Amino acid sequence: MMKRVVQVMFLLVGGTLGVLFLPYLFHLSSFTDTPLFNNPYVAAVIGALFLFVFSTFLTDPIVNFIKWLEDLLLKAPILDLFFGSIGLIVGLIVAFLLGSALNNIQIPAVTALLPMLLSVLFGYLGFQVGFKKRDEFLNALFSIRNVGKKKDGEAEGTETAQSPHKILDTSVIIDGRIADIADTGFLEGVLVVSQFVLTELQHIADSADTLKRTKGRRGLDVLRRLQEGDGKKILITDEDFPNVAEVDLKLVHLAKKMKGLVVTNDFNLNKVADLHGVEVLNINDLANAVKPVVIPGEEMHVLVIKDGKEHNQGVAYLDDGTMIVIEDGRSYIGSAIDVVVTSVLQTSAGRMIFAKPKHSKSSRA
Repeated sequence: MMKRVVQVMFLLVGGTLGVLFLPYLFHLSSFTDTPLFNNPYVAAVIGALFLFVFSTFLTDPIVNFIKWLEDLLLKAPILDLFFGSIGLIVGLIVAFLLGSALNNIQIPAVTALLPMLLSVLFGYLGFQVGFKKRDEFLNALFSIRNVGKKKDGEAEGTETAQSPHKILDTSVIIDGRIADIADTGFLEGVLVVSQFVLTELQHIADSADTLKRTKGRRGLDVLRRLQEGDGKKILITDEDFPNVAEVDLKLVHLAKKMKGLVVTNDFNLNKVADLHGVEVLNINDLANAVKPVVIPGEEMHVLVIKDGKEHNQGVAYLDDGTMIVIEDGRSYIGSAIDVVVTSVLQTSAGRMIFAKPKHSKSSRA
């Protein structure tokens, strides 16, 4: 079908060119005296047949180019096309205004070619500016919206405006604590969620495994909560890296491009981002940092619930999940006792407290 359309276009263009230019060629030749060749319909048919012959060689390359361009446009993110089109329209308007201002030039060649050159130049520049400055336009729109919400009329603080983007990964969205942290106001700046992360969440939410499906739906609920929260700034970006297969690497590349930070609780992503020089905000590190600080010699009242790995050890837990290993605590399993902290071990997996019973078994009433 496309091939037929291209051939028809060649016929129409050939007929038009024949009507416009063939009479001048006939005038320069001996065909001027022949009434048949003075007929514009004859000129149109000759021009159409002439270009139709050329179309046999050019149709296939043109059809392949159109298909390639169609695939390219279909794969491009919608925001890229939208802002690129706006930039193209603005560029063409500027070219038209400049061309109108330069109409007084009395050089025929310049007058004929200048509007076309200006249209190509400013159309291309406008599309490139709209395409590459998309994120800056979105940020400007968010800034205007946030300033409009200020009830006291004060300007928005520069610290928030200059705060780097926080790029969320799939694990931290499913975890859900990011919404609670955002509600406290400690997390500043724009929270960025990429389309490939949303796609991964959708696949998890549609999984046949019940646990995965529950996690995926919880992640979507967390995003909805972030969007509906007062003062929250959520940016959904279609930015993608087709040549990169791994989602973690895509997040790293996106953080580099947007000069932002990756927010995660994935230990492996944390290491990959560090290797690429990208800053990371790890929710687990934050959780460990805000746990109550204990020092050797401090007393606690805990419930011993099971035995430890070593001989005669007991294990208890604080409300935040911190494990307490109690020396000589096996005999207290099922009992609530007072213990004295002997040491604290901080590991990448969390904090571990070592303690011993404050009173021996024999001294209990």
